[in-house]
Amino acid sequence: MRKSPLVLSVATACLTALGAVGCGPDTNSPGQDTGLLTLNTTEPENPLVPGDTTDAGGSKILRTMFKGLVDYDPRTAAPRNAVAESIQTDDSRVFTVRLKHGWTFHDGTPVTAQSFVDAWNYTAYAPNEQQGAGFHSVIEGFDAVNAPDPGAAPAAHSADPATRTMSGLRVVDDHQFTITLAAPLPSFVDRLGYLAFAPLPRKFFTDRAGYLAHPVGNGPFEFVSRTPGSSLTIQRDADYSGPNKPSIERAEFRFNARLEAAYADVVNNRLDFLEVLPGDALVGARYKQDLPGRHFTRTGTGLQTITFPLYDPRFADPRVRQAISMSIDRQHVIDTVFTGDRVPAEGLVPSTVRGGTTGQCGTLCQYRPQQARELFDSTEFQGAIEIASNVDSANEKWLTAVCASITAALGRECRFQPVPTLGEFRRQINAHQMRTIYRTGWVADYPSIENFLNPLYRTGGSSNTGRYSNPQVDTLLARADATTNEQDSWALYQEAERLVLQDMPAVPLVIPGVQTGWSERLRNVTVTPFRDLDLETVTIAER
Repeated sequence: MRKSPLVLSVATACLTALGAVGCGPDTNSPGQDTGLLTLNTTEPENPLVPGDTTDAGGSKILRTMFKGLVDYDPRTAAPRNAVAESIQTDDSRVFTVRLKHGWTFHDGTPVTAQSFVDAWNYTAYAPNEQQGAGFHSVIEGFDAVNAPDPGAAPAAHSADPATRTMSGLRVVDDHQFTITLAAPLPSFVDRLGYLAFAPLPRKFFTDRAGYLAHPVGNGPFEFVSRTPGSSLTIQRDADYSGPNKPSIERAEFRFNARLEAAYADVVNNRLDFLEVLPGDALVGARYKQDLPGRHFTRTGTGLQTITFPLYDPRFADPRVRQAISMSIDRQHVIDTVFTGDRVPAEGLVPSTVRGGTTGQCGTLCQYRPQQARELFDSTEFQGAIEIASNVDSANEKWLTAVCASITAALGRECRFQPVPTLGEFRRQINAHQMRTIYRTGWVADYPSIENFLNPLYRTGGSSNTGRYSNPQVDTLLARADATTNEQDSWALYQEAERLVLQDMPAVPLVIPGVQTGWSERLRNVTVTPFRDLDLETVTIAER
């Protein structure tokens, strides 16, 4: 979600606080399509439906195809109006939205107030099983379309809601609608650039099969084709309604099985952009020699964790989870695998996002092998410790090092369990089929401490895949949501964060740096705080 250009000398590579501009010689690989930009990502977990997409690969693609009421500045991540002409409120509970005129979907149909209201209601309606449903829980009437099932697990919902539409959404006319929230939420507008709040065309509702075969958005790029297991291609929408008209003609997202292969392609100008560099390239900062003048590094707005499937009785005892956290020497993992180019996590929220702070985890996130072993031995945990992750985005080496630390500290074997692709991995996680600890990563959807807590740790949260539930945490998060003063809301979110950390449903590990690389063809390379290449402003050098 995010995007804007910088103009610098073509002879240098220049960095801004949150973006980079890449410059290099005017060369193209032999036979390379000069109108096509290629970049690497993971294959989407689901069909390209905004409300059902929370994985990194699918989100990255959909952010190029859809625009919401707001989007985010490519360097500061500050929200700004996109499709919305204005969003007004007097009480942070009732919002009046007016849309810009002339905005259309890729099939030529207009983007209207109904496009948003229908999309949000579809996403929220429990029987549709959309992963982003929880983001609409703040809207009045959400409970009527997505009521919790009192006889089931905390994340389960009724299969037969009382209604299909939320009472808090009302269309006034084609270019105006109102949103009434269940309670005041001063930060609500900040969320409206997230994919779960994107509009959907009529085609989605009248010809679902047709939409799924050829998704239709309203963003700067439109869908062209997809080859499962290989790639997905988009092209510039000649009639795009937004202010930044892309200069590149087409972009191809490639689903490389190994990040190392994608890195070699960037070094040799066979791939134009790689958002995450493999561990081998970080050793001794090799990427700086391999990619002179075409790389960018900064502290990220994300977090790497390992999460416990709390629906598995083996992980019910919080002492098991706490002991595993204290058995991990985070700094040693960073020094040996990432050559110091990461930051140990001190909580569940990076200090780089608004409201985040340091030291939240205390001793539970410090390497304390003796205390960890004593605590672990006091539990009844049986069997080996296993950590699962996809291996198509460079996770094996550092998680193997995490396992080695756990084995050494606890005297219990820890094994890494590889899953070939992120899509396969996420399907197992979202189906609550995990029987091992599993890697989880989160990059800010919008720059707020709230985004790292409500979706992940509120009961029934949209990304609460481990099924964690604590009524005290829920109460604190609700109070924080409704607090008008920003500083006061941060204090409540931070209090909730500390309470979650005592339960340790997920172990904070590292805050990833953002190391990206690109080919010699690219100019005006802006890397957003969300690790996206800004396709709206990047250019390709002419021969």
